Amino acid sequence: MKIIITGGLGFVGSHLAEKLLKKNHVVILTKSLSKINNVQGFKNNLIIEKVNINNFSKMEKVLKKHKADIIIHLAGTTSHSQSFDSPLLDIDSNSKSTLFLLEHIRQHNPKCNLILGSTFIVIGRPKKLPVNENTPCVPTTIYGTNRLSSEYFCKIYYQVYGLNIKIFRITNAYGPREQFISKKNAVNYLIYKAFKGEEITIFGNGKFFRDLIYISDVISAIQKIIAKGKPGNLYWISSNTKTWFYNFGKILENLTKTKLKFVKTPTYTKKVDVGNFVVDNSKLRSLGWKPKVNLDEGIKETLEYFKSQKIT
Repeated sequence: MKIIITGGLGFVGSHLAEKLLKKNHVVILTKSLSKINNVQGFKNNLIIEKVNINNFSKMEKVLKKHKADIIIHLAGTTSHSQSFDSPLLDIDSNSKSTLFLLEHIRQHNPKCNLILGSTFIVIGRPKKLPVNENTPCVPTTIYGTNRLSSEYFCKIYYQVYGLNIKIFRITNAYGPREQFISKKNAVNYLIYKAFKGEEITIFGNGKFFRDLIYISDVISAIQKIIAKGKPGNLYWISSNTKTWFYNFGKILENLTKTKLKFVKTPTYTKKVDVGNFVVDNSKLRSLGWKPKVNLDEGIKETLEYFKSQKIT
């Protein structure tokens, strides 16, 4: 099969491309080559098209050039703060881009399957845990709102036009190739700081939890959704495990030379934070999937990656 991955040089996209290459023809769409090292070991087996997903005229040409059996849409902006700084850009990247892909498929390639990657941020601050596919969504950020609108566009195109659509939401994913920037992925950033032996800071007293999942489990889940997921359905990708950040920090202290410090939670974070979060992933498990990497193993693998890449 021919598979197009938007945002294919990114964290999830590069790992997914590496796996799918074994049995498929993979085309990566990327707005820049700044993350080309993510595919360094297998880039010669890929087709890489440099195109901004907001440039719809160029996107149209690229999609017609590589008529795909499956499009996996991962591209978009991922920063909460940037979505407030540049809300119109966030709409283009996270909402209009999905609508464009749906229209292209409807008009030019109706047999193409679209797999939409979404995020736990669409939920907002849940009133009941664990979260599942039926939990109401009340996003607290522009980013989350635009991601949610993409999901609704997909559902409408499935219901009205019969397009083959599947959606997945990922909780807090971490591991090799993810950015280690505080405003992008706090989990990987903390692991990176610990790797460097620097002090790590966690908000409050660390007595809050999230649902962390290692990247290899994310990729196996997406593969399972592609192969066995039902059209028109949403699937949560999660570990279904509460990771208390106090314990997370202590694990990093034990594995590295870092020291843990608790700091006051910023006012902005209090306004947009989703709070405690864990997901019931039984719907995905019903397809025959389960996570395999526990937190200790995942952290160790990520630390080893930093070491192997000589990251400073």
